Amino acid sequence: MKAKKEKSKKTRPVDESIQICKAREKLKKRMEALEKKMTTQALEKKSLEIHRWIAKNSSERVVLYSKNISLFDENQNTAKVSQRVSSVAEKIQKDMKVLRDLLETSKEKVLE
Repeated sequence: MKAKKEKSKKTRPVDESIQICKAREKLKKRMEALEKKMTTQALEKKSLEIHRWIAKNSSERVVLYSKNISLFDENQNTAKVSQRVSSVAEKIQKDMKVLRDLLETSKEKVLE
């Protein structure tokens, strides 16, 4: 009996409980079953179903050629830049300046 407990402890990670291991195995079996169902014929069949659905509901589609759609009202009201983004941008600018300075000094040394 002790050997079984020691063996089961060795096969599973320390942080996982037995319930989690069982759930993980159950999910693995489900995923394998789904992968077996995914064949080229099944994908072609589903593709055909989608095309039929689109054709059947084409009368309800809205024609967008005559409509003017813009994202974020053509950027007239842009979002404010967050502090994190602005700090990252500043850091990048500083790093780029340091890199440019290093590049210039290395060019000068090579030319000498």
